[in-house]
Amino acid sequence: MLYHAYEINHAAMAPLREAIEANKRLLESPYNPASYTWLGKTASAACDLFESATRRYAKPTWDLHTATINGVNVPIKERVVWEKPFCRMLHFERPATELQKAQKKAKAEPRVLLVAPLSGHYATLLRGTVEAFLPEHEVYVSDWADAREVPLSRGRFDLNDYIDYIIEMLEVLGPDAHIISICQPGPPVLAAISIMSEREHDSLPATMTFMGSPIDTRLSPTLPNRVAMEHSYEWFKENMIYTVPWPNKGVMRKVYPGFLQLSGFITMNQGRHAMAHRKYFEHLVEGDCDSAQKHRNFYDEYLAVLDLTEEFYLQTIRDIFQQHKLPKGEFYHRGKRVDPKKITQVGLMTIEGEKDDISGIGQTQVAHSLCPNIPEESQLDYIQPGVGHYGVFSGSTFRAEVKPKMQAFMRKHFDEKKEAHFQNSNEYLVRSLDD
Repeated sequence: MLYHAYEINHAAMAPLREAIEANKRLLESPYNPASYTWLGKTASAACDLFESATRRYAKPTWDLHTATINGVNVPIKERVVWEKPFCRMLHFERPATELQKAQKKAKAEPRVLLVAPLSGHYATLLRGTVEAFLPEHEVYVSDWADAREVPLSRGRFDLNDYIDYIIEMLEVLGPDAHIISICQPGPPVLAAISIMSEREHDSLPATMTFMGSPIDTRLSPTLPNRVAMEHSYEWFKENMIYTVPWPNKGVMRKVYPGFLQLSGFITMNQGRHAMAHRKYFEHLVEGDCDSAQKHRNFYDEYLAVLDLTEEFYLQTIRDIFQQHKLPKGEFYHRGKRVDPKKITQVGLMTIEGEKDDISGIGQTQVAHSLCPNIPEESQLDYIQPGVGHYGVFSGSTFRAEVKPKMQAFMRKHFDEKKEAHFQNSNEYLVRSLDD
């Protein structure tokens, strides 16, 4: 009933929102003398604040139209290259002719798959990450679907399906790509690479990078980790799962609603969000448009949330956050145990934030001990000083300090793979001539 109440409340607020919006337009009109007064500006700011607090935020757009390469603006085209009911893989294409003009010399561009978190926010949360990699890489990203928009007839989606999706996306990219797992995807991505390694899969990536990932939440547990342990699996099933109501496309699908996840995000930092909205109100009254727009840009992304399927959410809670099956060696995929020790040919990099309050220090680093058969020279662990969870993969510190280290690591293994491929080709040619 909670989901139905949420929908009814949104519908009931619609007439009031329309009235407030009309009043706001009146107060902001240059033909209205009140718009130039402190009282008029205050009333207009109050209307704006009400509108932003009661709006349902739609899925944001990527808005990535160009990438600057050696001072040249190269156009970007967003294209879907793979799609399943609950995810699609986007490629941010750079036209070859324009790219050649911008590059000083022709060179192979490492392919990067950014696996976005499926934990409440849309993949567009990685807009800044994608933008940072575009000048030097062919960038792909997993764009997860909102479960309330997927008809029940399209089937279920659980953690096993998630792993299968990762493998399929890597198959589309082919061998020697680079996969970057940001936050939540850490365990399923590690499981996917383990499975592919055991199968000696042709599409194994050259490197895998985990950023602020909950691979073993027993280490440096944070508030979200403790909440997962304080409640039973049955409690989550009874209190966090609701049925999608009409008129959503996913009507009758059982989900973990995005608005519940958002309430959890906000509760963790209530004071910070309250202060941000107070400053937003003050900026509107003062006419500080730049600061007000920065606030809008952030919250347009932050308040846009999606639903997770019941089976994916509950399996993640149980297997990853409560029973810690992957680090214990007890994680199974389609009836077969997942063994990260099978990974031997994929470079491993882990990145953590010193002040991360979502994935504590050590939760990502543990990937190195789980993958002991990766050569030491193919592993790199890095802790970024002074940043929290989001600073690990976005913002100025990420662009200035984290990204260059990631690129150097990927480029090193990319070049090594090319050299090995070249040597193997030469050996094959020599044998052919000898024969």
